[in-house]
Amino acid sequence: MHFRDTNSSSSTLQVTVRPFARYAEILGFEEATLELDESATVADAVALLRKSASNGQMLPARPLVAIHLEQVGADRPLRDGDALALLPPLAGG
Repeated sequence: MHFRDTNSSSSTLQVTVRPFARYAEILGFEEATLELDESATVADAVALLRKSASNGQMLPARPLVAIHLEQVGADRPLRDGDALALLPPLAGG
């Protein structure tokens, strides 16, 4: 699956998104590629998914995101080739 949100006059980057557990069920895929402007942040990637993916509006505006196994904030700039993991809240005891 491929989602694109770029301004044709700027350079782009591609990142892989892997939603886990409930988020994979909501979005209907286990992996997707996003194409974004080179100045994009984690928040931009999440916004594209919320806007473009099937049932994307059900994804929280600020889900827990890890890039290359490290938790990151919404303002973290993306780099070409990043792998974003979308992690739902964990519960248990």
